[in-house]
Amino acid sequence: MIKMIHSYWAYLVLIVLILAVVNAILGLTSKKKFEAKDVRISLFALIASHIQLIIGFISYYMSSFYETMRGIGMGEVMKNSELRKLLVEHPLMMIISIILITIGFSKHKKKTTDLAKFKTISIFYTIALIIILGMIPWNLWFSN
Repeated sequence: MIKMIHSYWAYLVLIVLILAVVNAILGLTSKKKFEAKDVRISLFALIASHIQLIIGFISYYMSSFYETMRGIGMGEVMKNSELRKLLVEHPLMMIISIILITIGFSKHKKKTTDLAKFKTISIFYTIALIIILGMIPWNLWFSN
């Protein structure tokens, strides 16, 4: 059940994160004013990604893959590319991407110009989105 929630919430995170990135890039390129709706879009992406992280932690520790890791040991996990991606690379890179989102949101609040705010959100959120898209286990996602 928690794995299903993690998968479906990921769709929401991707949609909101893409929306935040597109909004920030459009704001940056059109040199528009950074308004309350821009903050809300970025904040919602931040909140949705943090909720996904919590769901992911719960899913991780309740998964059969985690039990497998405990049974065979970390050395064997690192030798198996599928297990390594699911148990090491995916969680680590998702944590890094959420850290980038958090840093981007925090740094944008300290910027004094609208252009700088959009630029900060654009850079950090885009890097996070690229990492997330690269680390989604697509083969498992579409098999459910």
